[in-house]
Amino acid sequence: MQSFIKDADTKQEENDLMQQWVNDVRDVAYETEEVIETYVSKAAARSTFDLVTKPFHLYKVGKEIESIRMRIREISGRRNAYGVERNSRGEGRGVNDRLRWWRQPSPHVEEDDIIELVEDTKALLTQLTSMESRRRVVSVVGMGGLGKTTLAKRLYNHNDVKNHFDCRAWIYVSKEFRRRDILQGIVTDVNALNRVEMDVLEKLKEEDLLKKLHEFLEERRYLVVLDDVWSMEVWDCLEKAFPSGKTGSKVMLTTRNKEVALHADGEGIPHEPRILTENESLQLFCKKAFHGINSLPRELNKLGKDMVMRCGGLPLAVVVLGGFLSRKSKSTEEWHRVFRNITWHLTKGQDRIATILSLSYNDLPSHLKSCFLYLGLFPEDVSVQTKKLIHLWIAEGFLPQEGEETAEGVAEKCLNELIDRCMIQVVRLNSLGRVKTVRIHDLLRDLAISQGREEIFLEIHHGNKAEQSETISTKSRRHAIHSRYDRYVFLKKFAPHLRSLLFFNREYNVDVERNRMKIGFIEKKLNVIYKNFKLLRVLDMEGVRVVSLPDTIGSLIQLRYLGLRKTNLEEELPLSMGNLQNLQTLDLRYSCFLKRIPNVIWKMVDLRHLLLYTPFDSPDSGHLRMDTLCNLQSLPYIETGNWINNGGLANMTSLRQLGIDGLSRQQVTSVISMMERLQDIQSLSLSLTEQEMFPILTGLSYCEHLQKLCFYGRIEKLPDPQEFPPNLIKLTLHNSELQRDSITKLERLPNLEMLVLGDGSYNWREMVFSSESFPKLEILKLHLLKELEDWIVEEKAMPKLKHLVINRCEKLKQIPDGLKLATTLKELEIVGMPVEFEYRLRTKDFFEFKNTPSIKSTTDMLAIGLGSHQNVGWPETQFG
Repeated sequence: MQSFIKDADTKQEENDLMQQWVNDVRDVAYETEEVIETYVSKAAARSTFDLVTKPFHLYKVGKEIESIRMRIREISGRRNAYGVERNSRGEGRGVNDRLRWWRQPSPHVEEDDIIELVEDTKALLTQLTSMESRRRVVSVVGMGGLGKTTLAKRLYNHNDVKNHFDCRAWIYVSKEFRRRDILQGIVTDVNALNRVEMDVLEKLKEEDLLKKLHEFLEERRYLVVLDDVWSMEVWDCLEKAFPSGKTGSKVMLTTRNKEVALHADGEGIPHEPRILTENESLQLFCKKAFHGINSLPRELNKLGKDMVMRCGGLPLAVVVLGGFLSRKSKSTEEWHRVFRNITWHLTKGQDRIATILSLSYNDLPSHLKSCFLYLGLFPEDVSVQTKKLIHLWIAEGFLPQEGEETAEGVAEKCLNELIDRCMIQVVRLNSLGRVKTVRIHDLLRDLAISQGREEIFLEIHHGNKAEQSETISTKSRRHAIHSRYDRYVFLKKFAPHLRSLLFFNREYNVDVERNRMKIGFIEKKLNVIYKNFKLLRVLDMEGVRVVSLPDTIGSLIQLRYLGLRKTNLEEELPLSMGNLQNLQTLDLRYSCFLKRIPNVIWKMVDLRHLLLYTPFDSPDSGHLRMDTLCNLQSLPYIETGNWINNGGLANMTSLRQLGIDGLSRQQVTSVISMMERLQDIQSLSLSLTEQEMFPILTGLSYCEHLQKLCFYGRIEKLPDPQEFPPNLIKLTLHNSELQRDSITKLERLPNLEMLVLGDGSYNWREMVFSSESFPKLEILKLHLLKELEDWIVEEKAMPKLKHLVINRCEKLKQIPDGLKLATTLKELEIVGMPVEFEYRLRTKDFFEFKNTPSIKSTTDMLAIGLGSHQNVGWPETQFG
């Protein structure tokens, strides 16, 4: 059945009968899966599956299978009439397509997908950098797909804008906004709270959050971008957070509604970006279709121009069409076929874009279609963590298995292909340049939802409309709750078909006592899930304020993904969790009140990702038995315990990420000795108990795949360069009390790209980076080096440095002269430094950093005992 679907999927957009045939096959495939999984679920519940009832269950499932066989014969008989040819190899795509899909991903930067609109940029830049005495609102208005967000982001990252404002924040708003989420996002971006306040950010009342933000911005020239604002209500509930501030402060809106823009600032003139000219559209199209080439081949010139003209100058349409054709043969026959199927004469306005988007969707391989549709479950304009998305895809079983490649590796290639096809957008890269978060454009999300509903792939629950329960298909296999949980007891009727249930509501505050009655009500309603949804593969309750889980959670034996992040769990998890032997991901991070994890994890033999970390008070985990977890890949945090020497660590031969807290010197020696067995380890973090000291760290040179290394605690002697992992890219040190000569060892690490020297890592007055040291270092962060006074950087040191952070190094007098003329340095970030240091940077040193596009600083006066926040303004020059 999957073989037929793969072949027919490529043809169904051409034939309504074909589409109906594919739907019939899909229905019977789902039914087959449900029959088998239901039988397995009952067989696992031994109390209801004994010698007496087993014959009855076998008879029942036999009748169901025979009924399915009859349907299959009927559907198969219609195959030839619909033009579907059987592919005995089970592949509906050619060899070249598969080779293309397995290519190595290229780096992704959003700036590649834009055309410089000089007039628009210049006009908005003038508005943003004007020096009115009161805060003004600058608005960008236009239809979806016009490039409002792209233009705003271009301005947000413009060097003149960066240097003009003391602090900046970018927030996605969307239709279903929550004021608290927006306020928290702005507070985080502008560093409005000190470290202590940030640790309790979620406990702050909403009004206190607004007040603190208002007070912080009042003393600064700020820029806050509110992207994708749909209603006047958004501005009404946020306006009080934005004071006049220092002269020249701005709020920037992007919206599809001009009335929203005028409501925010009646004296402002909303800017409406123009559509692309034919030449600009052609330039952008060529960039996407031919990977940077600026002109069309002669034989494709007329066809290419005709297709680009049909895009109507809308950047999104041009980008998606170009991305689609980049994977097609560059022949006139292929391009003629694409042009005919677009059926431009039947489409107008927004439908024209939808047609292009559908064309791009239909061209996806079967597994990528599922991966793309899955993004429709997430709320509008939300940034999705790629690690979480990959874990969900794997749990759903979307991905093909090829050779010895891990499922996570296959999933990452799927993600990169969707990015290359312009189906999803990169939001953030991590410190090493890999994709950290992604999002999906509103129009593409609309496509995912409409297509997903048509294929009974997904449903989304909004609001509390009673009639919604009547219009939603009872056969949909994945449901996302974007509203109040207690309104959806009717989910029970979806139980036979439901495979995934994801919650995205953040309704209840972390104040457990005040909301205990509400929480109890939620738990009662959630019991419906545990008792009835026996075939669930994914249950993500992140942010749902539950205090405990019932024993019935153990009946969900098909569960692959269980997300309990940011819940209020305060009791020990039930022992029945040990029944979840198919579980692949268990996420308990930030379950702030959970004290202990029952010793049943060892039963989850398929577990791949065990995520436990909670700041300050992580649940007790050192007692766990771990020796059966040979499939475990991610264990970023766990307490030390007997599991290390009782076969637990030695048997984790699939481990990629490991972090252990509370180690003794002897235990560190044991861990290091086992590293040779962990051939795939990529990230290692070791933290000592107080008063302990790391032994001589030899033995890590065997770890060829180890790229990230982090040590918390005193280091007796730093290894020589050849004793470090040969491919080490990132090194983080805290409380290391390094010897004076340690820098001479670190600077000879041949592949080091990022170095973090944290609190207490280097306690000497002088630090010297010698000539030609750190040959590949791109990111350097110095945090709380309280004794450092003189930092000397010799000529040709750090020749590739791009990003430098200096945070609360209170005695440091100045930035080294050797960095002032660095041509590679792109961003300099200064946090919590004394006023004298800041003043020198903003006056004497400022013009010497002429090659550094972005200089960002925040003076935290708490660091020098004055008890308030203050920014010393940049000199009023043409540079900002």
